[in-house]
Amino acid sequence: MKRILALAACLLPLPALAHHGVASLGTAGISGPGAPIETSSSATLPQGQWLGYLKLDDARYRTYTPARDGESERAEFWMVGLGYGVTPWLSAYLFVPYAAKVTEDSSYTTAGFTDLSLMGVVGFKWDGGLMLVPTQESMDDLEDWHFTLYGGGTLPTGNPNTTDSSGAIDPGMSLGFGKATLTLGATATKTLGDRITAVGEVSMLRFQSNTYADGATVRFGAEDRLNAAIAARLWSDGASRLDLNLEANFLRLGRDQTNGVGDTATGGDILYTVPGIRYYRGSTSLGLGVKMPIWSRLNEASQQQGAEGKEKYRLVATWSVLF
Repeated sequence: MKRILALAACLLPLPALAHHGVASLGTAGISGPGAPIETSSSATLPQGQWLGYLKLDDARYRTYTPARDGESERAEFWMVGLGYGVTPWLSAYLFVPYAAKVTEDSSYTTAGFTDLSLMGVVGFKWDGGLMLVPTQESMDDLEDWHFTLYGGGTLPTGNPNTTDSSGAIDPGMSLGFGKATLTLGATATKTLGDRITAVGEVSMLRFQSNTYADGATVRFGAEDRLNAAIAARLWSDGASRLDLNLEANFLRLGRDQTNGVGDTATGGDILYTVPGIRYYRGSTSLGLGVKMPIWSRLNEASQQQGAEGKEKYRLVATWSVLF
């Protein structure tokens, strides 16, 4: 049985002095466990096989004044990825992100390739004890608890010193962090009967301080995530499959710092819901979801237009193929 693991890093904008990244893992296959859209699942690539991956995260923000006055209007984050199954339990990935961010009056429009992302994933299962994922698993084996540990981060290949029309640098609109970042996470996946898959994930993302060309030293706030998801098989004919997904994504953002001082209008807690569907055909899958904030407790909510938690919605689409 073929299993697809799809890993993507996407840059998420915050207002003024922020600009964040995250890695997510997913799986897809005609048979076996289902896969959410945003929450990481527990699977590894088959040994010696490659994964091609494409993701779009199209964010649209709420605006609060009718005038075109520089409020963040939208952002598109594209991700092209390539993965390889080093062993049955170890997979490695390279991702090339592209970001386009637009303010309401187009005074600050950013578009270009951002920091490259490298990731490694180690897969485990529980079958009378914890063990590495074996070369072959039967359908009964796939009903066991499965886990992954993953780690990696970004390399400073993007331009952190992009400027607006007046020549000012806004790190939140930049195309790079200026320094490497670190991501660590863990997942757990369990099938519940023939049609339901439950998934849980916890992860952290950490940034380093970077001094920009204008002399400001900025460190973005820590990001911690706790996700849960259910994937339910709606239909399958042996060659194709359609799943319904429902996810809850909790995000805790630390406060950004400039020159060692905490920035206002940054940080807080957000809970998202992500209803979506995933369609499988052979070794290819297509996922579509709408990510919406349903609760938030931002540090200075009235000033955080354009931040996580202030979206109208985020349209998330993924495509993956195993070869």
